[in-house]
Amino acid sequence: MVSAAPRISAFGVQFQNPILLAAGTAGFGREVSGVVDLDRLGGIVTKSVSPEPRRGHPPPRVAEFGGGMLNAVGLANPGMEQVAAVELPWLARNLRRARVLVNVVGSVVEDYVNVVRRLSEFSVVAGFELNVSCPNTDRGGEEFGSNESVLADLVARCRSVTEKPLITKLAPTLPDIGRTARVAANAGADGISVINTIPGTLWRRNGGEFRPRLGFGQGGVSGPALLPVGLLAVRRVVESTGRPVIGVGGIRSPEDVEQYLHAGATLVAVGTAALADPRIPERLVEWWERRG
Repeated sequence: MVSAAPRISAFGVQFQNPILLAAGTAGFGREVSGVVDLDRLGGIVTKSVSPEPRRGHPPPRVAEFGGGMLNAVGLANPGMEQVAAVELPWLARNLRRARVLVNVVGSVVEDYVNVVRRLSEFSVVAGFELNVSCPNTDRGGEEFGSNESVLADLVARCRSVTEKPLITKLAPTLPDIGRTARVAANAGADGISVINTIPGTLWRRNGGEFRPRLGFGQGGVSGPALLPVGLLAVRRVVESTGRPVIGVGGIRSPEDVEQYLHAGATLVAVGTAALADPRIPERLVEWWERRG
């Protein structure tokens, strides 16, 4: 059933509803197409795409705890040429109404520019989510988004190679997320996505010693514990920039969606909850359609 609720406009793109699948939780769509009717959603944010294939971190990559999940996938992906040859054509054939946002990562600024330039030619791509919360290996592990001059340069250079919307994804650990969002907006970002995961670690006792629960030793915290953090970040970004915001973090129920919309989000992205129960995003769409 096509939603009778009003369509939503954000970044110059029309979405049939505000419910998206967050980056890293749906692969490139086909991975969950057997259990989720993707075309009922507002859209999906793809798995991160870098210029070259990335194997990611060693297993185990995921550990659950009372407040959610800790993950260290390491941005594993097949690289932009495989995405261009296989994944985007599949999305173009199988989606008619849901919008596709491509999440972009890189080790240096030029990586982002290359991915955005290469994938902009595909009509199925409605926009790009620039993940500036991953470490910038060209600057000793510093996140791109934590340095305002680097962030401004990254966004401006991506803006110069595409007319498609750019959404900058920011970390919740920034000292002033509103100010950082304003830097991105002034450099050419059409919108902001908040929040990314929070760094954390977990151990388990193995005999007489503690060992990390993740192969990489540490990872990103996601799930219900992020809900209040995400809500505050959305409010601060909206107040600072006035740009459309994708609210991410801890969304499981209609009440959670309503809180994000009240905070000022235009769209919301479901992440960890969809991994635990792939039917949750569709149930949220059904609620939205009943809501009118």
